[in-house]
Amino acid sequence: MARPVVRKHVGVSTQQTTPRRAALLVAVVLALAGAGCGPTASGADPGATSSSNAEALAQLAKLTVRAPASMAEYRRDRFGPAWADVDDNGCDTRDDVLARDLTGVRRDSDGCTVLSGSLHDPYTGRTIAFRRGVRTSAAVQIDHLVPLANAWRTGARSWTADKRQRLANDPANLLAVDGPANESKGDQDASTWLPPAAGYHCAYVVAQVRVKSTYGLWVTRAEHDAIARVLHGCGAGSQPGASAPGSPSPGSTAPGASAPGSTAPGSAAPTVHPGSWCGTPDARGRTAGGTAMVCTGPAGERPRWRTPN
Repeated sequence: MARPVVRKHVGVSTQQTTPRRAALLVAVVLALAGAGCGPTASGADPGATSSSNAEALAQLAKLTVRAPASMAEYRRDRFGPAWADVDDNGCDTRDDVLARDLTGVRRDSDGCTVLSGSLHDPYTGRTIAFRRGVRTSAAVQIDHLVPLANAWRTGARSWTADKRQRLANDPANLLAVDGPANESKGDQDASTWLPPAAGYHCAYVVAQVRVKSTYGLWVTRAEHDAIARVLHGCGAGSQPGASAPGSPSPGSTAPGASAPGSTAPGSAAPTVHPGSWCGTPDARGRTAGGTAMVCTGPAGERPRWRTPN
C-alpha cells in the first residue's frame, strides 16, 4: 500500500506579535551557501561551482541508506511549537525567514511582524506579492526543505525533543516559497517531488543533503538514487540554478570578485546571507539589502556572518 502523504504545517498566522525589542537584523540564514547550483531567487546561495556538487555527492555517499521508520506516533508538535523564537532575537522563526527571503519588506511597529514584501520564488520562478492577512498570507509559505515527517521516519523519531525543535526552526532547513508548491510537496522526498522550476533542482537537493548530513538523518534507497541523479546532472556546463526572472543573486560573485567568506583587497564586499557560515574571520560583506556584515563568532566556534557590534 502506498504511504499516505503527510501534509505539512503551513504556519500561516495573521496574529500580530506583541511589542518586543526589534531585531537589528535577522540572525538566521538558509544555509544553502555554496549550494553550487547557481544564483537563486531567495535564501539560497548562488555559488554555482561543480566542486560544491561534488561535496554534496561526497556527503550523500556517507549517509546511511535504509528503509523508512514507522510513522506511528508522529505529530507536528513532536517538533515543538511552530515557529518558536529559538534564536531569542524577539521575533518568531516564520517572520525571521520572511524578512530574510523577501525584498521590499515592510514590518509592523513591533519590529518583527512582516506585513508585506515581494518573493522571487525559487520553486516556480514566479514573483509573488506577499501581504499579511487572513486570505492572503498563504500565498507565501515557509517550506521545511527536509519535511518534518520525512525527518521523523529517517531518524528524528529517536531524537530528543530539543533536537527536533532545532531542526524545525533551523534556517538552513527553511525557505519562503510559493504556497501551492509547498502544499503539493507535502512530506515527499526527492524521489517523488522536486520543485516545478527545473533550474532549482540542484540547489534544492544540495540543501537537503546538507541538512541530513548535519543532523545524521538517513535516506531511503529511492531518495538516495534520485538525489544522486540530480547532482550528476549539475555539471559545470549546465545552468541548473538560474535565477527566477528579475530576481537578485544574493551571495553570487562576479568573475574576479571574492567568494563569500573573504574580502579581497580593493574588491567590492561580497553579498552574503546573515547567519551563514563564513571562512575568514573579520572578513566583510553586505546582505542583498545592503546591510554591513562581518565574519565573526565566539572563540572555538565556526564563524558566521553577523552584524558588527
